[in-house]
Formats: sequence, structure tokens, C-alpha cells
Amino acid sequence: MLIVMKFGGTSVGSADRIAQAAQLAVDTAAAGHQVVVVTSAMSKVTDALIAAARQASTGDWDPTLREELFNRHKAVADALVGGDAARHAAVVDALGQRLERFEKLCFGLSMVRELTPRLLDAISGTGEMLAAPLIAAAIAARGTPSSAVDATGLIVTTDQFGGAEPLMDDTRARTRARLQPAVSRGEIPVVTGFIGATADGVMTTLGRGGSDYSASIVGAALDADEVWIWTDVDGVMTANPAEVPEARTLPDVSYSEASELAYYGAKVLHYKTILPAFRQRIPVRILNSFNPAHPGTRVTVEGHPSARGVKAVTSIRGVILVAISGTGMQGIPGIVAKTFDVVAAQQANVLMISQASSENNICFVLSAAEAPRVVAALRSALEFELMRGHIDEITAEQQVAIVAAVGDRMRGTPGIAATVFGALGTAGINVIAISQGSSERNISLVVTDRDAAGAVRAIHRAFQLDKG
Repeated sequence: MLIVMKFGGTSVGSADRIAQAAQLAVDTAAAGHQVVVVTSAMSKVTDALIAAARQASTGDWDPTLREELFNRHKAVADALVGGDAARHAAVVDALGQRLERFEKLCFGLSMVRELTPRLLDAISGTGEMLAAPLIAAAIAARGTPSSAVDATGLIVTTDQFGGAEPLMDDTRARTRARLQPAVSRGEIPVVTGFIGATADGVMTTLGRGGSDYSASIVGAALDADEVWIWTDVDGVMTANPAEVPEARTLPDVSYSEASELAYYGAKVLHYKTILPAFRQRIPVRILNSFNPAHPGTRVTVEGHPSARGVKAVTSIRGVILVAISGTGMQGIPGIVAKTFDVVAAQQANVLMISQASSENNICFVLSAAEAPRVVAALRSALEFELMRGHIDEITAEQQVAIVAAVGDRMRGTPGIAATVFGALGTAGINVIAISQGSSERNISLVVTDRDAAGAVRAIHRAFQLDKG
């Protein structure tokens, strides 16, 4: 099989963790598989790079950060390949070149004092460029040929800096041309996650969940048999174990279920990252590099065909419920359209929508960061409707949470909603708003933020999700 193995920041956060990642890759190759590794930056490096860029944009560039980054990564190289002078020298040289580029970018930024999205991408993707040579050296030190591969030469993207999208035809051609000969020779290429480049070579980043996205893109481009996401948890769980101690790992979920869970707050995957693999019907495994013997979760198109009903419960905390209400709204055309035109103009992401059939109320949930500007824009855009009494008020309710019960086969399973609301009633939890799509893949509820953990526990208990 051809397997793309992605390692997250905590999985490559130290010399010991990189050694473990390298051994996992080598062992997988020794079992007869072809392997491509995709790496994140070492933990906390990307945050440091972004902070450095923002500091430089004020005219205050501190070159000691370059030395701090160099020393941290060199210490890892010392631990991994310090006994091999030639290999160590090559890695240290690669680190120096990448950090020289970083320093030049930050120095130039301190002169112009304008941090554009394009420049932020060029700086924030440096961490993966530092991690890849370390992992490749650790793999090679274990007897399997390996080299670092910069994804700017593989993944061709749009120029939407900060959240670029892959152009798959060009990406497929470049990725196959560069990686297939290497894997056919038994090498393990180590690809930088998170980054790509436009067709004319300008570096981009893939946004939140970018390294997972990179692995999915590379897997799709190579027609891989599986994509393995190595992280620091045992897979997709029935609930957040911090809220529900008895939560268990789900052995199988569908792409649709994984996307729903990711959208509604589960941290294991970002919902868009599995799309390239999904389109190629490539299974994605979620595995724990700190507990590699655990089978984790397998994400496929079908999931578990015999599973029915709710499979997991998740939540999004600290969000804002915006409500537009008024008895005069009934029969007045265009208010809903106007509302969401305003939301779109503010480039805000609506997390959930609920509307009463009487048309007297529409409410939707936004992030706490986006809600204030959206509410201000709505009050301005709907000023006429407010003045005429078509709308009584536009409110923003603070400190609420979305709780979502998710499962592919909820549709056609009687009693799901009754069990959800019965569990919440028994727990004394008031439901503020409700939403369910026609797919019946999830039931989403708004509760107060202080009730969110209790709501998750109550629903988890009602469906006995700890039992398997």
C-alpha cells in the first residue's frame, strides 16, 4: 500500500517525538508499504513566527528570535544525528538557509511596516520548512533513504493568502513527478505541510488545519491507499473526554460524520481537510503517536454500515446568538434575504440558523469575534424595518453554546429527538434554539454556555455512547 503519514506539532515537538515519528515511518515501510511523510512545524513554532511578523510590522524586529529558533532546531539535530558529522552538517546548513530567508523577510517587513496576507504566509510557513529536514535526517539515520521536500514545488494553489485552495490538476502532475520516483526507489519523502505556492511560485498557506489538508491533498494526488493522521489523541471520540470522562474512541466514522463533528467543535480534524481524500474515496486514519498501538479511528465514505442513531456529541463554546424578532415580520418579503446579505458582506461565518414557522423570529449563531460588527451592520441595514415596526428588536445573547448530536443514520430512527430533549429536560437544561437539517445527520441546540458540558453529558448518557 501507499500510505501518506502526517505528523502534527505535538508529534514532532521534541527530539524524542521526532525520533518516534521517524521510527513509525520506517517500521511502516519495513512492513512492505510505500510511505510519504507530511509534517507540521514543531509545537509552538508557528505561533512564534506569527508573533515575530507582527512585531516586525511595528518596526521592531528583534534578530535574537532567529537565534532562538536556530538553537532550538539545532539542539534537536544534535540529539538525532549528532554522531554523523556529514548528516548533521547538512541539516544544520538547511536550517541556516531557511532561517536566513526568515530573517530577511522580517527585516524587510520592519522597514515597510505593512504586514500583508502574502507576507504573513511567507513567514508563518517557515516552521514546516525547519521541521522537514530534521525528520528526513532521523529517518535516514535509521537506514531508509529520505529527503525533505518543499511543498511549494508540489501543491499549486489559488492566491487566496491565509487560506489558499489547491488546484488539483496541476498539483497532481507536480506531486506525481516529484514523489513517485522517490517512493518507487524505497525512499520516504518528507513533505512540508501547511504550505503551497501559486502557479508563479508565490508561497501560500492552506489555513486552519493546513497540514492535515496537505496530507489529504498529497494522498489524493498520489492515489494513496490510506492517509494516516498522527496526533496526540486516540482518534475521534464520542465526546470531549474533558467533559465526559467515559467517552470512548469510535473505531469507524463516515466522512460526513467526521465533517459534522469537526464543524461543531471536535478538535481532531478540520472539516475541510479531508475533502481531497473523500473525493478519491481514500480512507483516513486518526492515530495517536503517543499511543501507537491504539487502532484509532478509520474515516471512510460509508463509516460503520450497521451503526444507527447518535454516534457522538460535541459542542462549540463561547458563541453569540443573534436574534431578529417582531410580529410585523410575518408576510414582509426580503427581511431574511437582507439579513444574510449583510452577514455575507461582513464575511462572517454562520454556525447555525433557526427560524420559527410563524416568521416572527429568526436567529443564528456567530463567533464572539464576528458578532459585534454583524449586529451593528444589521441595525444600520434594517433601520427602515425597525422604524416601521416590522422588526421589534435585534438582540445578541452572550455566553451561549451550540451542542450537536451527530450520526449518519439518525434519519429513519424513531425517537432520536425525543431522547435528546428528554435527556436535557431531566437534567434541567433549557434549550434556547433548535436546528435540524433535512439530512437528519445532526440535531443542533443552543444552550447557555454554563449548561453546555452538562448537556453533552446528558445526551451522551441517554444514548449510552460509552457502551459501544
